[in-house]
Amino acid sequence: MMARALPLSGRLSGESGLRLLMLLLALALLVIGLLLPLATMLIKSVQDRSGDFVGLANFARYVQTPALVGSIINSVSIALISTLTVVSLAFLCAYGITRTCMPGKRVFRMLSILPLLAPSLLPAISLVYLFGNQGWFKEALLGESIYGPIGIVMGMTFWIFPHALMIMMTALSNSDARLYEAADALGTPKWRSFLTITLPGARYGIISCAFVAFTLAITDFGVPKIIGGQFSVLATDVYRQVVGQQNFQMGAVVSVILLLPALLSFAVDRWIQRRQVAQLSARAVPWQPTPSPLRDWVFALLCYGMAAAILAVIATAIYASLVQFWPYNLSLTLDHYAFKALAGGGWDAWLNSLTLAFWVTLIGTLVIFFNAWLTEKSQGYRPLRQGLHFMAMMPMAVPGMVLGLSYIFYFNKADNPLNWIYGTFAILVLNTLVHFYTVCHLTSVTALKQLDPEFEAVGASLKVPFWKTLYRITLPVSLPSVLDISAYLFMNAMTTVSAVVFLYNSDTRLASIAVMHLDEAGHFASAAAMAVLIFFTCLGVKLLHAVVSHLLLTRAQRWRQAT
Repeated sequence: MMARALPLSGRLSGESGLRLLMLLLALALLVIGLLLPLATMLIKSVQDRSGDFVGLANFARYVQTPALVGSIINSVSIALISTLTVVSLAFLCAYGITRTCMPGKRVFRMLSILPLLAPSLLPAISLVYLFGNQGWFKEALLGESIYGPIGIVMGMTFWIFPHALMIMMTALSNSDARLYEAADALGTPKWRSFLTITLPGARYGIISCAFVAFTLAITDFGVPKIIGGQFSVLATDVYRQVVGQQNFQMGAVVSVILLLPALLSFAVDRWIQRRQVAQLSARAVPWQPTPSPLRDWVFALLCYGMAAAILAVIATAIYASLVQFWPYNLSLTLDHYAFKALAGGGWDAWLNSLTLAFWVTLIGTLVIFFNAWLTEKSQGYRPLRQGLHFMAMMPMAVPGMVLGLSYIFYFNKADNPLNWIYGTFAILVLNTLVHFYTVCHLTSVTALKQLDPEFEAVGASLKVPFWKTLYRITLPVSLPSVLDISAYLFMNAMTTVSAVVFLYNSDTRLASIAVMHLDEAGHFASAAAMAVLIFFTCLGVKLLHAVVSHLLLTRAQRWRQAT
């Protein structure tokens, strides 16, 4: 009896040790990719150029510089205005999709995600062509300039809208029809039902949407860089201090200040989510909208108007990249896609972005899903698993500019054993993977939570190694989420700007960085062409993702079909 038990005991001990090793490696990835760089940046913010400790002297000098302090006010005001605008539009459009019988819902939902396929630089470039000094609609601004707060808010609205819409649709999609039936039976006016049932039911989603929009607006670099003009914000200050003035200490100070509102917003959002309670009970009756021609067409026109604005911005960038010389010679040409003898890297930069996106997608999908499996389905080592989950949530609160600058301070140190990856594709892959880690982790955890723990229990009782259970059962069942993670990582790797703006060299310049350099050099049409190239690349991958998902899920998810 004991002779038979020993091999099983040895096998379980071996698997337990392997899980411990994998947990430690997962923790090491986030420690090296996030915690140590951030700690190095914090240390740099309290040092002078020679590396001596100066305490809060750098922060005092920052406060005594009016131009820099003004950037805080500018950033907060722009973020608040953008948040109010985006949340209002997203709520109205989400209400139209979930609470009315407006026609064309599916078409609008497809069009609303298009901004996710383009870098935030694209709307800024399009707005210059539409409302700039030579723009077709410059008179619509009533003498105001697009280069400044107006342009930044408009660009932010375009870029943040899809993120806000998805959250709002989730917040408004679940309602108990019995509450509305009771209100109708009591003769409650529709406006009062809206204020007492609809809004309270969606309040957590609205608050979460507001914090997400605020964080995205205050940390974005692409839009204010292109269209901000002399209007400085914190993100552009970091870039100006590091690249323009080579003042890394002050860049670290501005990064710490930029990190604070993002951390606060993230913390409050997590607190709000923990207080959220279920809106649907087991006895709830799902609410279904009833036709109301006037209401339905009012919301349809609103949604179609938003879709038209999205298409107009994208179409403007495409058209600007195809005309000879805006607005004087509008004959069509492909010369701007040649990128010959222009700053930015041209087609090589696009190929570099494809390379980065491929490796981030391949490595990131495997690593993130497996690490999420370790936190949810692995047995034992509870403190390590909880620590891994906690650290997996942290990247969402770190702005891209802050993460990129932290990598300079940490990986560019001569005494760092990992110094060899500085200036290579490896550091770009690590940076991008860590930057977009949290959303993919949450997606994986959500998928894994839906699986019954008995899968692993049965596998263990049958003496099946855990990696076989993971490969044969867990992964196929979670395949929809895995494919979504892959598409998410690819598109973000193609469009990211702020996180990698400090980390490239002449051999690893990316397409999104090329857009910025082409714009700085005055090659506006070529900048539009590169942004359009990124957009169509992401669009092609999104369509390919849809086809591959259909083919793979038809086979791998056949068990879901009723027999």
